Amino acid sequence: MTQALQGKVALVTGGSRGLGAATALALADQGADVAINYVASKEKAEAVVAKLREKGVRALAVQSDQADMAAARPLVDQVLEHFGRLDILVNNAAIAVQGQTVDAPDLDTARLDRQWQVNVLGPVALTRAAAPRLAKGGRIIFIGSRLSTVVPWPGAADYAGSKAALIGYARGVARDLGGRDITSNVIQPGVMPTDMSVEVLGEHVPDAVLDQHPIRRIATLEEVAGLVCFLAGPHGGYISGEVISVSGGIGI
Repeated sequence: MTQALQGKVALVTGGSRGLGAATALALADQGADVAINYVASKEKAEAVVAKLREKGVRALAVQSDQADMAAARPLVDQVLEHFGRLDILVNNAAIAVQGQTVDAPDLDTARLDRQWQVNVLGPVALTRAAAPRLAKGGRIIFIGSRLSTVVPWPGAADYAGSKAALIGYARGVARDLGGRDITSNVIQPGVMPTDMSVEVLGEHVPDAVLDQHPIRRIATLEEVAGLVCFLAGPHGGYISGEVISVSGGIGI
């Protein structure tokens, strides 16, 4: 396999499981050294690091809570201290709080507020911390959601809003950093086989949800991770400020 990212260093947030882990492994397959962060899943993070090292790349797991904006700079500092550089930032970590409509009398506003912290303020803080220290020609990739532009069921307003906010921010970042050949893009997955999807939809994706997809299945983690690798690689250098969906055509 051609290792188009050899010599590059990537930081993938939420890399201990789900799409984050799949993305970290896919970047390593392309030759990148990879750092991941985690909040509480230390054993899972260390297991991912072990798999990364088996691929012949350097790897690091750092405990860091994305909901804490003050934790962003120390995270970037640790990555730079360990690897000496940073080329690719994948803002992947997120939570999904869905199920209650905004007029619910018992609306859990505390959980919704934390969702905004993790999904928006966390990526903003980390991007601010990383931007001055990214190598020329670096890449920033935000993992958004198709729900940011298509909301096919009730109870997702705050989640959809948090992911929509990333679009405007990523485009502003693309404008700010373009002079250094740094790109900034948003990938919008649809439903994927992750713990988050199970929490929202249950163990089996309902037929009513699948029926809304022209390609009547959910995405694989590898399909989404593959797009991350493309944008992070040499052929993604002239794509910036874009929003690309990997969602089987839902919403067309």
